[in-house]
Amino acid sequence: MGTPRVTVQTEDFDVSAEVARLRAGDAGVGAVAAFVGTVRDRNDGQGVSSMELEHYPGMTEKAIEAMIDAAQQRFNIRAVRVIHRVGHLQPQDQIVLVVVTSAHRGEAFQACEFLMDYLKTQAPFWKKEHTPDGARWVDARTVDDAAAQRWGIAAVNAQR
Repeated sequence: MGTPRVTVQTEDFDVSAEVARLRAGDAGVGAVAAFVGTVRDRNDGQGVSSMELEHYPGMTEKAIEAMIDAAQQRFNIRAVRVIHRVGHLQPQDQIVLVVVTSAHRGEAFQACEFLMDYLKTQAPFWKKEHTPDGARWVDARTVDDAAAQRWGIAAVNAQR
């Protein structure tokens, strides 16, 4: 078996190596779209010194696999790779990688954006930010739900 489609890990990832693995041996790839999410040093106007990400092992990977299946049904894409980090992260650390290959750029861009909108609203991750005022759990945002709704994804978890 080759590289898995989904990995949840504490370790950092190498974007270039992941893109190269996804493209390897597939001469039909004409486009690669990638998104890398990183830890910001501010959120809601407040400084963030670090972040903790938690998940349910097994359940999280299964949910992301289902998201990839949904993307492959919607878009003409060739391959997908999703890596999501968990554990303790610092500002500027990489959190998530979504890479999509397809024959043409439009499908790759759309599938990559679809997967990120899906991950932000449906994937079972919990985020705690450490701020000067103490630690706080981060609720889903209305803007993320709105992004998911344009794809027809029912997202009713936003708190603000």
